[in-house]
Amino acid sequence: MSQQQVEKKSMSESKSIKAKQVFPQDTNHHHTMFGGSLMANIDEIAAITAMKHANAQVVTASTDSVDFLRPIKTGDITSYEAMVSYAGTSSMEICVQIIIEDVLNKERHLAALSFLTFVALDDDGKPVQVPKVYPETKVEKWFYESAPKRVQRRKDRREESKSTLDFLSNAQNIEEV
Repeated sequence: MSQQQVEKKSMSESKSIKAKQVFPQDTNHHHTMFGGSLMANIDEIAAITAMKHANAQVVTASTDSVDFLRPIKTGDITSYEAMVSYAGTSSMEICVQIIIEDVLNKERHLAALSFLTFVALDDDGKPVQVPKVYPETKVEKWFYESAPKRVQRRKDRREESKSTLDFLSNAQNIEEV
């Protein structure tokens, strides 16, 4: 990992926004948006945000959560708003808020919330150091200050996944004998 001096960046510096209208082909038989379509849009905007922050190529390390808070229906205009809410050594937590925009009534409603983790890579595919991040607004401060708990839950979940993988590998070897 590069030991270069890495600057700090504000959370707003790499914020990215993507607006899309939901069409019938984006929906299921309930006329609400397919979760997979939503997740693809989340991953895309989160990757863009991570690249802007790191000034490097990135890979998705995990999709930590996608919480669906209200249905997104055919015809809705959605806004995917992504920001780096925490930066470690080479990894970044990206928060994506998915907002339904009622342009006729000038209202906005939070429809979903997602947290993802990305790792910055150099040209050889090795992790590279990323800038630290700092908040400026009340909302940014809340996401930044609540990040350590999410980071710890992520580490615990990763250890649990490794244990599960070890168990399954050993169980399959035993069953094959």
